[in-house]
Amino acid sequence: MGSVKRDTLLEVAERLFYEHGFRGVGLKQIISEANVATMTLYNHFSSKANLVEEVLKQREERYWSYLDSHVEMDSDSPFILAVQAHGRWLKEQSYKGDMFLRAIEDYAGTDNEIENIARGHKTRLLKYFQRLALKKGKDNDRDLANQITLLLEGSTSMTTLIGAEKATEYSIAMARILVRHAS
Repeated sequence: MGSVKRDTLLEVAERLFYEHGFRGVGLKQIISEANVATMTLYNHFSSKANLVEEVLKQREERYWSYLDSHVEMDSDSPFILAVQAHGRWLKEQSYKGDMFLRAIEDYAGTDNEIENIARGHKTRLLKYFQRLALKKGKDNDRDLANQITLLLEGSTSMTTLIGAEKATEYSIAMARILVRHAS
């Protein structure tokens, strides 16, 4: 499944897509920067769309491993830990805006699978916070889940304006209010 060349292609493609957008990068550039033969790319990915799908899937896995490694479900405030983990993700991986939102914008109505993967990421986040709220016995778990998700989306957008640190600082303060209000 995971070959070195495939991993290199995914890594290079993700970096280029993130820097220049999905539309701004062609396969030739990816092949050239990954230093592989054209056939190598097609041996691993059937098309550019397929490559985009795999990049998004891999990015999502990485996002969840950030959250999983920082959020202690049984801690007093897993929500605050999740907001902090998201902040670290923004600082290290998502300082130029959100790749999933960009995919939704770029592929809306054109490539359902890419759009599904990107939208699925957002839905999964909402469900994650709903489960967490239920587990912590919070009132209005659906409201809290929506509020925390909205908060993370907002801090993602604000990162491009005020930087990840400030955006995270504000979102942690807001999350504390929301969590207090929900108990």
